[in-house]
Amino acid sequence: MQEWILKSSLFQPSQNRKDSKKKYFYNPYFTNPRVLFTLIATTIMIIALILFSHRALVDNSHLCSTTTTLPFTKNDAIIAKELDTTTSPLVAILHYATAQVIPQQSVGEIRRPFDTLQYLAPCNFLVFGIGQDSLMWDSFNPQGITLFLEDDSNLALTTLQRFPILRAHLVSYSTRVSEAEALLASYKKDCWKGATADSHILKGNTRCPLALSDLPDEVYDRDWDVIMIDAPKGYFAAAPGRMAVIYSVAVMARGRKRSGVTHVFLHDVDRKIEQDFAKEFLCMKYKVGGIRKLWHFVIPPVFNVSDTTSGFC
Repeated sequence: MQEWILKSSLFQPSQNRKDSKKKYFYNPYFTNPRVLFTLIATTIMIIALILFSHRALVDNSHLCSTTTTLPFTKNDAIIAKELDTTTSPLVAILHYATAQVIPQQSVGEIRRPFDTLQYLAPCNFLVFGIGQDSLMWDSFNPQGITLFLEDDSNLALTTLQRFPILRAHLVSYSTRVSEAEALLASYKKDCWKGATADSHILKGNTRCPLALSDLPDEVYDRDWDVIMIDAPKGYFAAAPGRMAVIYSVAVMARGRKRSGVTHVFLHDVDRKIEQDFAKEFLCMKYKVGGIRKLWHFVIPPVFNVSDTTSGFC
């Protein structure tokens, strides 16, 4: 597996939750894009001015030979240069104020993870997928660890050229959308038959086709407070689909070692595969809300991860 780590941080997320937290605010009637993004930009700026005195960067010169031939606009060059000297939340304001391409999710779909990240930050935030909205997600988690996983090398390189501060890995998936029905019907036999505690780990688990067994070590070694599932592609038969990601995220959440719960956001739930696998593994009893094509789950850890006699739900 080929991978890049494009950012390291001198900061580590707090291991203990503070007793005092910001009030959770969510207004489903807040739909004016200009007002919302003004609010988000103002909030980011305040957080940046208070919390950021330094943002550690890593030398990305080893990527120059592979990225210099990609399309790169004048505005991209300005943003990339700013990321060398300015904290990313402030650059995010500059980028999205001048960009012609906006994030793919709707205002309401962005707002719910935004509220959760503001409540938890700094935290561990894992994002499946990378793209135009990645700088935004990174800036919503100041001083936390935000990691992106992407299987499309061209998209990854283009995005990282524009936003070199991001931390990302290139990963691969072995499943296909055309296999979804068979995978859902056979996972108990393939993954759980004769189960032991080791059967429910992900790393190196090649027996279970739904287990993401070859991810970077830091994905397995860290408890993730928030996980966004917005990749890989799942809208045509030969695409990898999100079956293995949904299953593996459920395993991660169930096996959480730190106190607290795992917030999981699943995008594109207008598709049947996302719905079916979410109901099987993320569990509708843990669904706390949703808007348009986004579902929000809050999943607690379990005492015995190998106990699947009643399934995940």
